[in-house]
Amino acid sequence: MFEITAVYTVALAAMHQGLTYYVIMDRARTHVSIGHGDDMQLATRIRRHGNFIEAAPLALILLALAEASGTSALWLHLAGTALVLGRVLHVFGLHHDRPATFGRIAGTLGTTAAMVICASALVQNAILG
Repeated sequence: MFEITAVYTVALAAMHQGLTYYVIMDRARTHVSIGHGDDMQLATRIRRHGNFIEAAPLALILLALAEASGTSALWLHLAGTALVLGRVLHVFGLHHDRPATFGRIAGTLGTTAAMVICASALVQNAILG
């Protein structure tokens, strides 16, 4: 059950742990426990982690629901791949001094595409039974 979703969940869980470690190490460097203390490197790392945690859980829920509703493996893998690539690109594309980078835009589009694929599959599966 949820074999396909599990693959992408493991990849995103590893990424989450990496982002968490990334923030912890910068908090140690800056001696800032709460907030970012006006350190823009720390602020950027916090935002990268925050954006990940805002987007990944809902996308994984949609992926799991799509899998449970009988969506084909091809569509699930397309959505899962778009999600993981989107989250990776977004991390590398998010910078405090450059609001629009290829990585940020492509990452957002990949994550959005994954959610749209899954949501569309859920609607289609509900209508067609």
